Amino acid sequence: MEIILVSGPSGSGKTTVARILAERLLSPSVHLHTDDFYAAIKQGAVAPYLPEAQAQNETVTGVIARAAAGYASGGYRTVVDGVVGPWFLSVYETAAKAAGVGLTYVVLRPDRETVLDRGTGRSQHPLTDREVLGQIYDGFADLGSYETHVLDSTRLTAEETAQAVLKLR
Repeated sequence: MEIILVSGPSGSGKTTVARILAERLLSPSVHLHTDDFYAAIKQGAVAPYLPEAQAQNETVTGVIARAAAGYASGGYRTVVDGVVGPWFLSVYETAAKAAGVGLTYVVLRPDRETVLDRGTGRSQHPLTDREVLGQIYDGFADLGSYETHVLDSTRLTAEETAQAVLKLR
C-alpha cells in the first residue's frame, strides 16, 4: 500500500483534494488531516508556523508519519494533508520505509493570489491572516530539487487536481 502526502501552503486546496482522493478515488482509504493532530494538543500548543514551535512540530510530524505508515501497512491507501515542506519529508520517508510502503509527495502550489484569496476567505479556519498566509506561501515558493513534486493547481478544479495527484504516483 501507500502514503500520498498532499502538501502545500495554507489555502492551496490540500484538504479538499485529500478528501476527494480518500472518499471517491481510492479504496480502501484513510484521510489524515494534520490539523487534527495539532488540535489534539490541549495545553501548551504553539501555533505551528512560529519558530518556537519547532520541537512541537517535530513531535507531531513523527506521530502523523507513524500513524500514516501504520494505516498503509495495514492495507489502506493513506492520504495525509498538511503544510509539510521538504524540511519534514525525511520523517515520512523513514516511516514509510520502516513499514514497507510507498510514499508519494505532492506539493499543491496555485499562484500566490489564489492561495491568499482562499486562505483569507475561510470562515471556520484558525488561520486567515493574510500576512502569515503569505509567509507560509513564500516558504513553498522555491523548493529547489523538490520543484519536481510541485503541482500548479491554479486553473484546475479540485477534482482535476485530485486526478493529477493520482497520475504523479
